Amino acid sequence: MSAMKNDRRLAIWVVNQYALAPDQAGGTRHYSLAHHLKEQSIDSTILAGSLDYFTQKEQRLSNGQKSLSILERDVKYVWLRTPPYRGNGVGRIKNMLAFLRAVVRWQPTADAHAPDVVIGSSPNLFSGLAAYLLARRYGVPFVLEIRDIWPKSMVELLGVSPKHPFILTLAALERFLYQQADLVVGVLQGVGDHASRVIGRPVPFLWLPNGVDLKHYPDRAAEPQHNLNVFSVMYLGAHGVPNSLDTALQAARLLQQQCHHHIRLTFVGEGVAKSDMITWAQNHDLKNVYFHDPVPKDQVPGMLADADALLLLQRDTDLYRDGISPNKLFDYFAAAKPIVMALNSPFNPVADADAGLTVLPEDPQALANALLTLSRMSAAERRAMGDRGRSYVEEHHDMRALAHRLGNTLWVLAGNRQRG
Repeated sequence: MSAMKNDRRLAIWVVNQYALAPDQAGGTRHYSLAHHLKEQSIDSTILAGSLDYFTQKEQRLSNGQKSLSILERDVKYVWLRTPPYRGNGVGRIKNMLAFLRAVVRWQPTADAHAPDVVIGSSPNLFSGLAAYLLARRYGVPFVLEIRDIWPKSMVELLGVSPKHPFILTLAALERFLYQQADLVVGVLQGVGDHASRVIGRPVPFLWLPNGVDLKHYPDRAAEPQHNLNVFSVMYLGAHGVPNSLDTALQAARLLQQQCHHHIRLTFVGEGVAKSDMITWAQNHDLKNVYFHDPVPKDQVPGMLADADALLLLQRDTDLYRDGISPNKLFDYFAAAKPIVMALNSPFNPVADADAGLTVLPEDPQALANALLTLSRMSAAERRAMGDRGRSYVEEHHDMRALAHRLGNTLWVLAGNRQRG
């Protein structure tokens, strides 16, 4: 069903505890999708936790406020209060359950449109459960979006026993949500196959990878403004366990020991591993490593423009057999810079685009060698790599095109429900 042929508008509610507004640091997938869905007569309301995931600081609510409905630029957000916590222990579980309760108890204003479709977005499966309960309350389709496969990723990356009671609870919840979903949306190509294995039957599936708003990036890569005798490598994103940044620090140490002082690494962002990284770099007297605070999404293009190459590392795990789709990768492509990727997966966008070099994960020497190889290439060779990455993201990961794909599906889904 085309929105152009229909005078009515579709109302979509998106439940994502970790959704961000465009002035915050981190992925803004749902803001970007909601912004472009307006072109298809679809209005979105994003229900999110107001506690910043990385900094654990309250972002939107004043003292005593439980919730706040507000336009973030042109998209409506409902910010819900949840308690602060540290680490990945009991405190985080209580925080996720508090968000579930807050969503279920939230009462829209009298003039708000009831939803035509409700989307629940992981990695927090309790967000999915909250969305399911809202969808059943209003009698509308329930869409489950999987951005990180829980509890599989917790077992693979955090080393939690698959027999841990919380993991068993999440596994049961995962099965339930796959069974109840009218549609499963995955940012990874293999999510549909994974869901089918979990419940023993095919699921209706839409692959909707992450992408980038290309209007924020120039058509051609900007030339770095730093010292020409320096080869600047940048990582921009979360500093967490899955990001394997300890491998990058060890590679930096090897480069320093081998007197390749022209190669310098800059880490931009925040996360649970950052303080340990800073301490490790200081203890090993690394002169070629720099740390930068996180920047809002709209400042990312400017940061990436001052790098000669960009870095993306993953852990060595079977988790990525279902694919990868980190937000930062598509910002990297859009910036038209060569990328050094550490990955073990049958899905490798950097290799598909011929936009950089790939090494095996968790191998500091291989990473150091790749950085050295890239630094010795001519500027023209590196520019060609970056241009190929830019062409790849324009063809496959333009956020406006992805929103159009989602919008068509949502109109059909809502229409099917109306026809009974």
